[in-house]
Amino acid sequence: MNTPMTTSKFNRPINAEDMVRTPDGIALLEKIRLRTARVAVMGLGYVGLPLVQAVHDVGYPVIGFDIDRSKVELLNAGKSYLKHLGDELTAKLAGSDRFVATDDAGVLADADIIILCVPTPLGEHREPDLSYVTSSTEIVARVLRAGQMVILESTTYPGTTRDEVVPLLHKGAERRNLELNSGEHFFVAYSPEREDPGRAGMATSMIPKIVGGIDPASGALATEFYCSCIDNVYPVPSAEIGEAAKLLENIYRAVNIALVNELKLVFDKMDIDIWEVIEAAKTKPFGFQAFYPGPGLGGHCIPIDPFYLAWKAKGAGLETKFIELAGEINQHMPAHVVARVMESLNDDSKSMRGSTILVIGLAYKPNVDDVRESPAAEIIKLLHEHGSIVKYHDPHISTFPSMRRYRFNLDSVELTESELSSADCVLIVTDHDAIDWSHIGKHANLIVDTRNAMAKTIERENGCHARVIKA
Repeated sequence: MNTPMTTSKFNRPINAEDMVRTPDGIALLEKIRLRTARVAVMGLGYVGLPLVQAVHDVGYPVIGFDIDRSKVELLNAGKSYLKHLGDELTAKLAGSDRFVATDDAGVLADADIIILCVPTPLGEHREPDLSYVTSSTEIVARVLRAGQMVILESTTYPGTTRDEVVPLLHKGAERRNLELNSGEHFFVAYSPEREDPGRAGMATSMIPKIVGGIDPASGALATEFYCSCIDNVYPVPSAEIGEAAKLLENIYRAVNIALVNELKLVFDKMDIDIWEVIEAAKTKPFGFQAFYPGPGLGGHCIPIDPFYLAWKAKGAGLETKFIELAGEINQHMPAHVVARVMESLNDDSKSMRGSTILVIGLAYKPNVDDVRESPAAEIIKLLHEHGSIVKYHDPHISTFPSMRRYRFNLDSVELTESELSSADCVLIVTDHDAIDWSHIGKHANLIVDTRNAMAKTIERENGCHARVIKA
């Protein structure tokens, strides 16, 4: 093969021929370059489905695998279950002869590249829960063959790919009396997902990709593959560097969000508006990046990922004080919000018990239907425990979904004049663009605003009917 070196704008060229030397590796490299490699994506959620799109769009035949039969049926019918992706993607996939969704693990034997995009939540004591990674790897191990590459995209602690995934694959081969060696017959790499659901104009193919293999051949093959479907790829020397880089990205955000959350508590006592402080500070053109306070952390990364490193560090006899402190501050925010609601009701001579609280927004961030680790769930739980009557409105979530730790029999209510005026407190948790904030300001009596959502309405209309408390 006389194909030139793979490059990206990061200027870290990879000459695959120098590193891929075994017959199985060379055959896989050829399939990647011809786009004939069959790619299987395991886990068709917020990470897996956008990745399916990126891989399919450049010509690869794709298998979408998920143990959730309802997702498989919806995909094959061309129907979307992730609203922010829209129906156009699922309709295109359903009509393609290069895509099939399935819950039949046997089909994975036909795949040349298998990518694991499964959840990595926390256990009851904030320890890593790798059960989805291990169970998915065991499924792959039962069909593993020479010439395949397995890539883990799930966020995890350094060493997971090498110490957990690879041994399970070897054991699966041994149980079937197959002599398969990683880096020779099959290949394993790590490439952390960087999805940001709902971000307009930012497709998976446009987000730079970090790639690290457990050996040079695996790293080169994975880099070659991702360069074929992602605009910019940054190869790193090992899977462990890729795993650590992903944790650093999210720890950076968690610590800085905790900082502004703590400053919010301090400045509240000084009668200083933290939002005005941040707006002033971010006029500095260097040395400052704006982070914003909120009702607590949500999503699949920031509330969880830092504790993966904290747990791993404890195993090495080390403490991660910044991570632990940031976690304590951020996890306290829902309780702080509920306390602000209580104080605000007290000012109106009302008790929390029996008061109607209308929560605006369930999703963890604006303009999506994603409730993973959403602080709204914990806030609603605390409000119930204080005896409040809780209602919610979210234009993207019609019914409160079943969550790992929360189950509420609630449906979204319309933001009618009657609902707003009859609520003792309107509590803003998520600032969706589709919400008419002016309408809320006109008809609510008391608003506790955790997102500074009412600021523009108040400025534009020179005030509003409701009393607004920032929390």
